[in-house]
Amino acid sequence: MGILNGIKTSSDVKKLSVKELEQLSKELRDRIFEVTKSNGGHLSSNLGVTDLTTALYSVFDFPKDKLIFDVGHQCYAHKMLSGRNDLFDKARTADGISGFPNKFESEYDTFTVGHAGTSIASSLGVCSARDAKGEDYFVINVVGDGSFVNGLNLEAFYAKTFKPKKLIVILNDNGMSISKNKNGFYKFLNKRTLGKGYRSGKGVLKKIFGESFITKFLRKVKNTIKRLFNRNVHLENFGFKYVGVIDGNDMKELTKVLNSVKRIASEKAVLLHVKTTKGLGFNKTEADSGKYHGVGIHHEVNQSAFSQTVGKAIDEIIERDPSVVAITAGMTAGTGLLPVEKNHPNNFFDVGIAEEYAVTFSAGLSAGGLKPIVCIYSTFLQRAYDQILHDVCLQSLPVVFLIDRAGLVGADGETHQGVFDLSYLSHLPNVKIFAPSTESELVCTLKYALTLSCPVAIRYPNGNGYLDREFFPYEQGLWEEINEGKDITVLAVGPRTLSIAKEYANRSKKSVRVISARTIKPLDEKILKEISTKPIMVLEENSEIGGLSSLVMDYYAKENIQAIVKPFGIKDAFVSQGTVAEQLEENGITVEKLIENE
Repeated sequence: MGILNGIKTSSDVKKLSVKELEQLSKELRDRIFEVTKSNGGHLSSNLGVTDLTTALYSVFDFPKDKLIFDVGHQCYAHKMLSGRNDLFDKARTADGISGFPNKFESEYDTFTVGHAGTSIASSLGVCSARDAKGEDYFVINVVGDGSFVNGLNLEAFYAKTFKPKKLIVILNDNGMSISKNKNGFYKFLNKRTLGKGYRSGKGVLKKIFGESFITKFLRKVKNTIKRLFNRNVHLENFGFKYVGVIDGNDMKELTKVLNSVKRIASEKAVLLHVKTTKGLGFNKTEADSGKYHGVGIHHEVNQSAFSQTVGKAIDEIIERDPSVVAITAGMTAGTGLLPVEKNHPNNFFDVGIAEEYAVTFSAGLSAGGLKPIVCIYSTFLQRAYDQILHDVCLQSLPVVFLIDRAGLVGADGETHQGVFDLSYLSHLPNVKIFAPSTESELVCTLKYALTLSCPVAIRYPNGNGYLDREFFPYEQGLWEEINEGKDITVLAVGPRTLSIAKEYANRSKKSVRVISARTIKPLDEKILKEISTKPIMVLEENSEIGGLSSLVMDYYAKENIQAIVKPFGIKDAFVSQGTVAEQLEENGITVEKLIENE
């Protein structure tokens, strides 16, 4: 039957011995491995942190004590240990639990999160609220070395020298964001952690003297020397007692240290530095934890067709024009840039999980005479809104933004939907926005964008299987007519909605004109005037508020043209996890809905 099936609340974990905790952690890893095989999800990151999560549950009293994750993609063990093991089979599905902490789902989920950098600030906020209300509990914050350096985390960390008691920030150091960390902070940590020397030193002492008082005394001497020469102690100037480095996959050491840290934290906030192995427990995930960070069904690692196309195109462009450079924010593989990193390392920059820096850095590159291409997911680019406005658009710098995963994203759910980029970009002066619907159109649009002397945003979705066709040059028209018709016009943004529009045209009893609205800004005013006398349907994977439908209606209002415009976009609500097809149906972007609204 196993130990896991007997865990119904956090108090059940506290009854277990170290050996039983080790067995429980193994069962959790096995279950994570099997469920992600069925549903997809974040695999390597959860395998690496399972021991740490289990140890935390054995030492602290959840949900009275509060556990806050940074990013939250490593919360699977936490969910199972907090009474949701029976629900875990449907994780990330439309009728199942979220793959991220969600405060509407369970009292154990203190803070809803899916983006990096929020944990230290939110933890400090929870502590301040606790103290103001005269309550008494620990706040434990688990943050990875990749997301620790996000600007918001650093702002919170350095904001003031005093930190509240009963706050424990656990730095989960596995050398990885999604791919391997290359940032300066990680190099700083790596040089000053004790690694193998630390562990082998402990082993030598134990081997010679056993667990005698001599061993304990020498360990104290060793730790004192370590503290004198370990520059990480400067972190204590910012209100934290630094403890580390400990093995985050050694249950005995973890539980022992966490109990000590719990006592220390009663008097002073603690920064606990642990080393973990991302992907622990399975040969393939340990060997390539970056590859298996996020997986699909059957643990398949599928690369988006558009992302692959982008990587190949930029690689070829740089070969011809060395002034072109590519920038990403901790998403080298996801955005398809591995060929660029390999073949043109001097033209490639991965700045880590720091989107704001990526954008302003690119603005500087552009001001200095280079041609930057910024490749970031839609949901993450919104974190750099002010930098796009102030540092790029205000100066009308020719920076190209390749907005990956634009539109609905499926199982990652509310925190990751790319359905706001048209809204947060379209009202900014100087920017041009494109939405190609084929791979060849994406490549041609990118090349065209590099000839312009203004900011350009190009959005495209995740996935594969989009039909390609011959490129219709922008010089011949901003928008492209796909299907002739005289009764109704459908304006479709991107490949998914264009596919729906074409199917609708085939099934409808009316004569339907289908147009690929591949430029959101500027609009194709010539076509808009042509089609204004018949009903118009606007299909887009973006919020109806601020998207193409809003821009079209605003255009007609300003021109004093009476036109019937029916928007089919994302409703004014966050879209929860499920398949993309389910999310399209939930928002009424289907052939059936179009026929119903003729």
